[in-house]
Amino acid sequence: MVEYLIKFLKLIANRFANFKFKEFSVIPGFSLTLGYSLLYLGFFVLLPLIVLIIKGSQLGLSGLFVEIFDLRTLLSFKLTLTTALAAATINVIFGSIVAWFLVRVPFPGKKFFDVIIDLPLALPTAVSGIVLTVLYAPTGIIGKFILENFHIKIAFTPIGITLAMIFVGIPFVVRAVCPVLMSLERELEEVASSLGANKWQILSKVIFPVVFPSMLTGFTLSFARALGEFGAVIFIAGNMPMKTEITALLIYTKLEQHQEVSATAIALGMLIISFSLLLIINLFQSWVSKRSFV
Repeated sequence: MVEYLIKFLKLIANRFANFKFKEFSVIPGFSLTLGYSLLYLGFFVLLPLIVLIIKGSQLGLSGLFVEIFDLRTLLSFKLTLTTALAAATINVIFGSIVAWFLVRVPFPGKKFFDVIIDLPLALPTAVSGIVLTVLYAPTGIIGKFILENFHIKIAFTPIGITLAMIFVGIPFVVRAVCPVLMSLERELEEVASSLGANKWQILSKVIFPVVFPSMLTGFTLSFARALGEFGAVIFIAGNMPMKTEITALLIYTKLEQHQEVSATAIALGMLIISFSLLLIINLFQSWVSKRSFV
């Protein structure tokens, strides 16, 4: 089956490579590069997804429903989606504030702080998880000397999972919003101010409509990263079945138990849910972008 899929993708790539556009293109070799781009897209994106669908369908429709609607699986879906949405929402708020300060407010050590923002992207996720656990565990620096006094528990709870997702996702929001703020002409704010608008009106009527599409982009990227996060989460989650077990860990557990088909079925269910949510977000983002130019 996989061999036939590879031949089919090669056939599509060759068709695009030989396809001639009616209009003249200034890009040399556009048809050839388009064909090979689609070929690589097929191999590294479409082919794994197709194989996932084929592998998961081995259980049959009834078997898929049994695996996906199992209580343990549903609870892992709920935990993963709620914590990812919470983390992305927090990131889009505070990440936009951080981006504003990076662009508009001069302060000492600004370049160093700008580099620190990208650190979660460079750190191995396992290192991030270990660091967060060392900080927020009951025996950790913050957990023992600060949180324990207020009877607050972060590690080995959904709060800790959300915190780990916030840590790995905030750079996406900052890097999505910063370029838009840089390109925003301050003359627009000055004109609004000269026409009698106060600071809140300038923020809500002038700045926010321009920045909002990029905030949605950052939210989408942060949410997608949180959904698939594994290394940073498993150390601080505690990994208690039906309590702090994310979907990625459940799939990994099934694979360790040599239940490949079951793991694939759960992954397929998560893929359908994730794709549906991301599609809705992208459609909303497209609608917002069109309205912003009307």
